[in-house]
Amino acid sequence: MKADTGSVLVFRAGPVTAQVERRTVVVSFVLAAAGLLLGVAGLCRGDDWDSPATVLSALAGEGDSVLIVREWRLPRVAAALLFGAALGAAGAVFQNLTRNPLGSPDIIGLDAGAYTGVLVAITVFGGSAAGLATGSVVGGVLTAAAVYALSLGAGVGGLRLIVVGIAANAMLTAVNSWIMLRADLDVATAATGWQAGSLNGLDWAELRFPFGTTGAFLLLLAVLSRALHQASLGEEVAAASGVHLSRLWPLAVLAGVGCTAAVTSATGPIVFVALAAPQIGRRLAGAPGVPLLPAALTGALLLLAADIAAQTVLAPVQLPVGVVTTAIGGTYLIWLLIKEVRRP
Repeated sequence: MKADTGSVLVFRAGPVTAQVERRTVVVSFVLAAAGLLLGVAGLCRGDDWDSPATVLSALAGEGDSVLIVREWRLPRVAAALLFGAALGAAGAVFQNLTRNPLGSPDIIGLDAGAYTGVLVAITVFGGSAAGLATGSVVGGVLTAAAVYALSLGAGVGGLRLIVVGIAANAMLTAVNSWIMLRADLDVATAATGWQAGSLNGLDWAELRFPFGTTGAFLLLLAVLSRALHQASLGEEVAAASGVHLSRLWPLAVLAGVGCTAAVTSATGPIVFVALAAPQIGRRLAGAPGVPLLPAALTGALLLLAADIAAQTVLAPVQLPVGVVTTAIGGTYLIWLLIKEVRRP
């Protein structure tokens, strides 16, 4: 049974009642459709632009471009969409937790911590796909625990966590530079290029493990999404709706760190998507708190758009996608900082 109550759709199915913001649903459908269209554009982008008809025929296994489209371009487009969604969702988790638009993994040091774990896995353990993912998750979790412990005096919602996170980010960046300076030349050269964050040259074999890890953490966030939405509205609202924050936040932080770390293990740190996507998605949806689905869909759209731009701006030279996201995100961060400073 469905009832229309103003701007909210209320669905009733026996004892289960779910309220879904109409605007959030519409925006989510529009973002998903835009991501699908941009995905087709990404499959068309190569040394030359292919027509959509050629791409669709190749996806169906017909024509001369099957290998190029299905084995070279499709992994890159799929990675941009899934990894962008993971970064957007992770940013939403930490911005809800801190109740601050600056509370994203790349600002509070979690990206740097995950990258430290990756560098340790490469230099000490050899760097298999599973080893990179494990090292990345461990590095991110340890960083999150350290930042949280140092911020306890003001609570996780205060500006203190952001400041501590920025300091941790700076220190871990120095540690990462020291590790690369001490590493063998070949390892240091590869790590330096990888540090920019790149989707270049990814294939299905390299993506199998990161895709599985990212999908598992996104599934966990989907299960927690309703409770996260209640928690974002305040502790009183969460308690009244039966949400136990002491159980919710550790799981949510683990999932958020896991999403960030899985992406970092496959591509290197891609910054600013987790910062910008949740706020853009929230404003588009006009929703209280930072809803996960619009944030994830906006992140997927942003990362894929940035990757297409990275392939196009200096073609035939392909830039790392992290260069583009840094250029766009830096401007966004300046605007966000000015807005925060002016807030009474």
